[in-house]
Amino acid sequence: MGIVERIKEIEFEMARTQKNKATEYHLGQLKAKIAKLRTQLLEPPKGASQAGDGFEVTKFGHGRVALIGFPSVGKSTLLTLLTGTQSEAAAYEFTTLTCIPGIIHYNDAKIQLLDLPGIIEGASEGKGRGRQVIAVAKSSDVVLMVLDASKSEGHRQILTRELEAVGLRLNKRPPQIYFKRKKTGGISFNSTLQLTHVDEKLCYQILHEYKIHNAEVLFREDATVDDLIDVIEGNRKYIKCVYVYNKIDVVGIDDVDHLARQPNSIVISCNLQLNLDRLLARMWDEMGLVRVYTKPQGQQPDFSEPVVLSTDRGGCSVEDFCNHIHRSLLKDIKYVLVWGTSAKHYPQRCGTQYVLQDEDVVQIVKKKEKEEDGGRGRFKSHTTGAVRIADREKKAPLKQ
Repeated sequence: MGIVERIKEIEFEMARTQKNKATEYHLGQLKAKIAKLRTQLLEPPKGASQAGDGFEVTKFGHGRVALIGFPSVGKSTLLTLLTGTQSEAAAYEFTTLTCIPGIIHYNDAKIQLLDLPGIIEGASEGKGRGRQVIAVAKSSDVVLMVLDASKSEGHRQILTRELEAVGLRLNKRPPQIYFKRKKTGGISFNSTLQLTHVDEKLCYQILHEYKIHNAEVLFREDATVDDLIDVIEGNRKYIKCVYVYNKIDVVGIDDVDHLARQPNSIVISCNLQLNLDRLLARMWDEMGLVRVYTKPQGQQPDFSEPVVLSTDRGGCSVEDFCNHIHRSLLKDIKYVLVWGTSAKHYPQRCGTQYVLQDEDVVQIVKKKEKEEDGGRGRFKSHTTGAVRIADREKKAPLKQ
């Protein structure tokens, strides 16, 4: 029996099992088995030494956004409108067969937009090159799930289920669970609050399913069984997702209002070029990019080309700003002067751990190089004279 058949068999067993207190341990073990099998399904086959046939492209710019959706929902047309890159669009499905990149120039930043082939139900099992498409989406900062406004809501649920099956968690944060494997000592289970979904016995059974008999587990929130399995697996990717409903020009105003009020959703029309500016603004907010402008000493700030930082790509502190310019700059820094929304007064003198905000202006003050004679006047660090008093040269007496 193959891995896919075993997964379907376990899912069928979970569907016919009643959910109550007596069966929660059994269901927890079944969820752990499915997670293990899906991890094995994503691993390359043994003995495959040659490279795969993926279509990964080189990262470029300050961020990466991937377009994911079913065939013929308007992904290629959206790429052409936002970037100017010509992507083939036609009236038949699966027009795009490979990954087509484009660059969006927005707010003095460069954002890479990837047009991926359409995926179908069963993409997590490898149907329609679904694994390659989802692998590219894992390397993105934000996922734009393009949906057809005239179709049913089931498409959104199918795509979300396919992405979660391969370890992508959309619009979620990592669970506050501390997990560490040990060599000896057994399993240590603790929590800082009362748990309602997981108890000690269920945690032991899930760990034994993974053949883990020595570990330390600490719950800092009321997490579920799925959260515990995600922490044990350790290969989950938590990514932001915006649901983009295209073709709103073919539905009624009531349906458009209903779709626009859903969380993490935005409505557009590529045919009439409606609401594209709102889509770019929402994409910018989700990526959380921070533009920092430099100011040389005694000169005006340089607003032509900012230094773009991100929390997901290194951080937004002064230390990250200096490392972005040059690695050797940090050891020569004395302090920095900051102007902008993050400063309490202008200018504010800050250290290397200060967190910058969007459109801040930074001036770096370096340490002065030590002179060869060790300083001047009473600030000398050393002297060239004799060390002992007896060895000092006596001065001539003053003339009377």
